[in-house]
Amino acid sequence: MADEVVVHAQDVWKVYGSGEAQVAALKGISVDIRRGEMVAIMGPSGCGKTTLLNCFSGLDDITKGVVTLEGVDIHRMSDGKKSNYRAMRTGFVFQSYNLLPVLDAVENVEMPLLISGVAAKEARARATQILQEMELGDRLHHRPSELSGGQQQRVSLARALVTRPAIVWADEPTGNLDAAGSQQVTELLRSLNRQYRQSIVVVTHDPEVALSCDRTLRMRDGKFDS
Repeated sequence: MADEVVVHAQDVWKVYGSGEAQVAALKGISVDIRRGEMVAIMGPSGCGKTTLLNCFSGLDDITKGVVTLEGVDIHRMSDGKKSNYRAMRTGFVFQSYNLLPVLDAVENVEMPLLISGVAAKEARARATQILQEMELGDRLHHRPSELSGGQQQRVSLARALVTRPAIVWADEPTGNLDAAGSQQVTELLRSLNRQYRQSIVVVTHDPEVALSCDRTLRMRDGKFDS
């Protein structure tokens, strides 16, 4: 299982616009990411890192090429099946946390479970457990505005992992945090990766985050540096 390829991309292009106004954001990207592997993607702003994350996860369409997740071509799925796959088998962590302000921590974390049909009692138990693992057991009923940036990002991470996904996509997860918060979230991400064996793809500018990963892919002008 450890050698299983979970994310496979072959000659992936993403082109915006048409005619003379065309801009290629991805230029023939090919890569394999294996189960349990934690991979950092680094590069200057505008090089295509977030576009890659969106195209590989199925949030955005591709112009040409193939992306398979767990052996299934994500871009050949119907919109409904694609949404269901993302909800059940992937998790997302964003720089801006994206927590719902009217919900407390445990309600934010249990939401993807409830949406996917998990019974309310089980969803609450699983959300509580993962928040306790992240040392937020005393913050279960605090709303985002009552939490620090690092605590909000840990809630966001718990929400991404509570469905026990195969793949976690993280876009600058430490970008809004101070050094202490960044280190805490990075260590937690690595620890949970080892515990649950998810494949984690992290877009980052932070070399400390990259050092915690199994390998680093560097992008420039829409493709990986050779």
